[in-house]
Amino acid sequence: MQPLFSSTPIGIYSSVFITASVLYVLFALVMRRWTFPRTAVLVLIGVGIAVRAALLPVHPIGSDDIERYLWDGHVQSAGMDPYAYAPADSALAHLHSADLPARVNNPSFRTPYFPLTQWFFLLAWEAAGENILGLKVLLFIAECLTLFVLARALRAYELPRQYILLYALCPLPVFMFALDAHIDGLGLPLFLLGLVFWAGGRRTSSLIMFGLSLAIKPVALVLLPGLFLAVRTWRERMMVIVVPLSIVVVQFIPYFWTSDPLAGIVAFGRNWYYNGAFFEAAFAFTKDNLSARLICGIILSASLLAVAWQRLSLPVTAYRSVLLLLLSDLCLVRHLPSGSGQPDIADHGRIPHFGHLGDRSVDNGT
Repeated sequence: MQPLFSSTPIGIYSSVFITASVLYVLFALVMRRWTFPRTAVLVLIGVGIAVRAALLPVHPIGSDDIERYLWDGHVQSAGMDPYAYAPADSALAHLHSADLPARVNNPSFRTPYFPLTQWFFLLAWEAAGENILGLKVLLFIAECLTLFVLARALRAYELPRQYILLYALCPLPVFMFALDAHIDGLGLPLFLLGLVFWAGGRRTSSLIMFGLSLAIKPVALVLLPGLFLAVRTWRERMMVIVVPLSIVVVQFIPYFWTSDPLAGIVAFGRNWYYNGAFFEAAFAFTKDNLSARLICGIILSASLLAVAWQRLSLPVTAYRSVLLLLLSDLCLVRHLPSGSGQPDIADHGRIPHFGHLGDRSVDNGT
């Protein structure tokens, strides 16, 4: 494994990320004590948007997920089911180019992405082909929508307007969405819109937005226990479960006629390991990947239920639930084991996600 701080791409990436994060924490501490005038808030929001715009033409550094996004869009553009074949399958050989699917991570696995994200991949491909700008522009628009809806959410929950800067200037979405083009960014404005609708008493519309957010990445799942306990009648509680999950299920139905759209999710899930402290401790005890992940999942679920049981306001519940999810990700750190088809750093001249920096023997220092 390469040193974390060095002149290599991973060293520069890490140095900038960590430095920006330290500065961000200092800024957040200052913001708690000062009230910023409206003009200053607008200027700083503009700075955040400008930084994101400047990263539009920059190829992702910390992840190669975008190659899978582009490939899935390409397959759909050719009129084929993205779930029917893995990128390495000979049935797709006529779609190969110099870069795709050669750059795709784990080409022997079928795609794990939900249908709603697949439709975004198709839109990006139709707009720009193999050029990363197609997806990058979609994510940039999503980030702008996130800031707009976040402003509405702060107003709806009577929170200080300057809190929007905690997102606008946060290094995490800048690196993850604007730079590395993770598709999660498309689901965030939908998640926030669900919070806005909930505050306005539009429960069904709120649950639909949470369902659409889940259809991109299941982050909103952490909020469902809090919503379940926040409502009073069992009819409302059933709605909290049925509406979002129905939206997730319905999107898969057309694909079951031509393929198994869950095959990729199952394959990635079966081969996924973690190299964080929590997983390592559970794995050392069970000696089994699935059992160790189950233990970690139970601990996270219990923590989320503890947050929901406090019956706090929805913004506080959402904040604490998402924070728990982020902390669990830091303590687990996903990666596929050696031999599963993951690319090496030298393959593409870029660095993969931190979780892909090495196999378990390297991560354990053995």
